[in-house]
Amino acid sequence: MLVAPSVLSADFGNLQRDIEAICEASCDFVHVDVMDGHFVPNLTIGPVVVSAIAKCATKPLDIHLMVENNTFFVELFAPLKPEYISFHIEEEKHPHRLIQKIRSLGIKPAIVLNPHTRPQAVEYLLENLDMVLLMSVNPGFGGQSFIDSVVPKAKKLNELRNEINPNCLIEVDGGVSDKNIKLLKDAGVDVVVAGSYVFNHESKKEAIASLKV
Repeated sequence: MLVAPSVLSADFGNLQRDIEAICEASCDFVHVDVMDGHFVPNLTIGPVVVSAIAKCATKPLDIHLMVENNTFFVELFAPLKPEYISFHIEEEKHPHRLIQKIRSLGIKPAIVLNPHTRPQAVEYLLENLDMVLLMSVNPGFGGQSFIDSVVPKAKKLNELRNEINPNCLIEVDGGVSDKNIKLLKDAGVDVVVAGSYVFNHESKKEAIASLKV
């Protein structure tokens, strides 16, 4: 299992310290939640702060857009050269076009599904994607409880992925901990985003290691 700690749960007064700590603790990606206060009822960070994160991170960035006007934000963050940029299928009218744009910028495109969105929503996009992110909480805030229905949803997406594009990763974000990691692994999940579980743990190294099943 690949692990992408979410900086949303970091101590922003000591952001460099926390980013360096998770990278030293062998995380695989640094997950960055970008919220605009419109698509979700929260406002997080812009390119100035994410640029600072990129400078002290020794692991690639995984940028998750929870925004309206996806194209604007893709262009805003593309110069930081993240590994992935993911956008919500619920917000995008022309997903094929945006996938092509992200790839043309040298970044791997990913799509996010809210808890209520069926995995079949990306069936005809899968061949063009590098990752699909399943939300296991309603997006907008960290520290929420895990929504159990993401497990059968991941299993269904895994079937579609294996049939259409086996190289496409499945990522899950929200309420992930050592209590549900085995369920997610068995469902075919490849990457987990863990915020409060990692950053609130006494040892970030132990927390990340407990998720690498």
